[in-house]
Formats: sequence, structure tokens, C-alpha cells
Amino acid sequence: MARAKGWQTQEGYPLEVNTMPGFAGSSAYYLRYMDPQNKQELVSSEANQYWQDVDLYIGGTEHATGHLVYSRFWNKVLFDLGKVCKDEPFKKLVNQGMIQGRSNFVYRVKGSNQFVSLNLKDQYETMEIHVDVNMVHNDQLDIEAFRAWNPEYKDAEFILEDGKYFCGWAVEKMSKSMFNVVNPDTIVEQYGADTLRLYEMFLGPLEQSKPWDTNGIDGVHKFLRKVWRLFINKEGHLSISDEKASPEELKVLHRTIKKTADDVERFSFNTAVSSFMICVNDLNDLKCNKREILEPLLVLLAPFAPHVTEELWQRLGNTQSICDAQWPVFNAEHLVESSILYPVSFNGKMRFKLELPAGLSKAEIEKAALQNEQSLKWIEGQQVKKVIVVPGKIINIVVG
Repeated sequence: MARAKGWQTQEGYPLEVNTMPGFAGSSAYYLRYMDPQNKQELVSSEANQYWQDVDLYIGGTEHATGHLVYSRFWNKVLFDLGKVCKDEPFKKLVNQGMIQGRSNFVYRVKGSNQFVSLNLKDQYETMEIHVDVNMVHNDQLDIEAFRAWNPEYKDAEFILEDGKYFCGWAVEKMSKSMFNVVNPDTIVEQYGADTLRLYEMFLGPLEQSKPWDTNGIDGVHKFLRKVWRLFINKEGHLSISDEKASPEELKVLHRTIKKTADDVERFSFNTAVSSFMICVNDLNDLKCNKREILEPLLVLLAPFAPHVTEELWQRLGNTQSICDAQWPVFNAEHLVESSILYPVSFNGKMRFKLELPAGLSKAEIEKAALQNEQSLKWIEGQQVKKVIVVPGKIINIVVG
């Protein structure tokens, strides 16, 4: 280490050969977080006994096989020396999947500067060329953008389908050479940061690799607009009622509370986003604008879409940030069905549905089914031989 002080490059700057601080620091920083103000030691035994280890580490597979293996080496050495209380540094590791690119192609007729649309390419001898995905929308090429993209294509001619040029596509690794890299700044500028966050979570399970498809981002953006319309009317004003919520509205909310909490614990963010979409559609159908329902819904959605939820939270008259709001408490009583819709079959063929109060006995269900007007029509002139009742599921009346 002392020799390094005398070493210099041709430019006259000292050559740093001591890589120890960076290597050790990047491998054991989690221990320093436990006791950052300690000037005598890396971490005190009291602080280490309190924090012990890292509950959750999220990182890509390359990261896990590189950096994290060194953390394990360092931690095991420190454990053997009696400096830390745990022989493993991390309790749980989650490797997020890679977001793959959705490439687009144009088809150049060989020996020419003509480009033929996807469904006509088999009529020509063509060569497939990657094209910048940012000039393609719903697989339709922006021809003028393409001509401006490369001087070689300035005078390109196009053989179109119904006046449009459609590109081919494939799922590949995101790469500049394949022109399928999506700039997050462009997505944020066009759709907003919340749409980008939600769409990334909606793509699929956290630990799986999944293809990015800008075409699909519209659906998530429309969902956020639906959320906005639950609170804000066509004139742009807040339209919220303080009326008491109906049992059906409470059922929709508490079903979503339960699903969201379960999904977050399992890192199943894509299914949580799906449950939000179902919830908002149901509340739209119920024409719900009640504070008792919509305020907790915002709190549930806040970790997924923090910007729009914060805006609506403040419009509701709250002075503190939505980040400090109490998480909604699930009440199972709101999910108890008060009635059941039975399919009523005759000789195994379903003829109509009958709504009956939940909790009826088999005898009560059978009596209600046989006395129903629609049943009398299907029984007319025949003898009831048997009635099969499965409470909560089906009613089958055998006649002959």
C-alpha cells in the first residue's frame, strides 16, 4: 500500500491501487446502516443485535451472483471473528425479472428503396430491418418519422395496406442495436409517471421476465382516468357525497382491501393492479361517489400511483400527505353474502336463475323452487320425481 504513493501515470496523477475501501464498503454497507454515527467501529454489538440482518433484498440475477456473493463472504468472515451476530446477511432475496423489448420490423424489397407492409411481404422478396419502436404505434409505422430517421430512407416508397404501413414484431432483449429501447422520460411525458409505474407492475409477475409493449400502456392510462372520474365531474369539480355507503359498495371496497393486502405480501403486484381495475369498474357501475368508499380506495392505490392519489387526497380536504394515512382495515362481515343466485335446472338443463336468501335449509330451498312461477311452467303436466339441492350452488328438478 505504501508503494502506491510513488506510482504515477504518464499524465502525472497518482495511480490508485487501493481498491479495498470500495470493495469492502459495497459488500458490508448494510452493517454500517445499522450504526452510521459510530466513529469507533463498523457496527456496535448492541446495534447489530437489534437490527441483526436484512429482511428483504431485491435485485436482478446478475447482481445477486456478483455483489451479493461478496456480501456473504464478508459477513461470514465477520461472523467467525465474532463481530456480527448472524452468519448470513439477508433473510430473503427476490430477483426481479428482466423487462424485454418488443422489436418492430420493416420489410425492404431487395434491390430497391421500397418497403412493403407486413401482410403483403410474402408477395415480394424482402429483407427484414429493425426499426425504432418509438416511431411505431399499434404496429403502425409513422412513415414521415421513418423517412427522417435515416438519410438513406429519405426518398423511400411504401406499399401499404388500406393506406397504412404495418410492421412485424418480435420479443427480444432490449438493445440499442435493435432499436427497441424505450426511454422512460418519453413515457412519462406522454402518459405520466403513475401510468409508467402501474404498467411496469401490470406486465406480469415480479420474478418473471416479461416483454414491454408500449401498445398496452393505453389500458393502464384509461384506468387512471376512470379513477379520476370517480372524484371529478365533467366540469372539473370535486363531486363527493357524504352519504352512508351501501352494502354492495362496502363489499366491493373490502374485497379490494383483502386482495391488495394479500397481493402486496406476496409481491404479486400485477394481480393487485387487476383487482383495482375490477374495483373501479364495479364502483362505476354502482355510480358510487361516496367518501366512505373512495377515500380508503385512494390509500390502497397510493403505493402504486402516488401522484394522482396525492392530488385527489388533497382535493378531498386532507392536509397531511396520503403517505401518512392509515391503511384501511379489512372487515370480513362486508363479504358475507345476504343472498345466493341459484341456477335452476330441469332434468339437468338450466332453465332460469332464482335469487334466494342465504342460510335457507334444503327443505326451504326446495319449497321456494317448486313454488316459483317459472318452475310451474316447466313442471306443467309432469310429475316431480326428485329435487336435488346443493345449498349455495344448484337446484335440479327431475320431472317425467
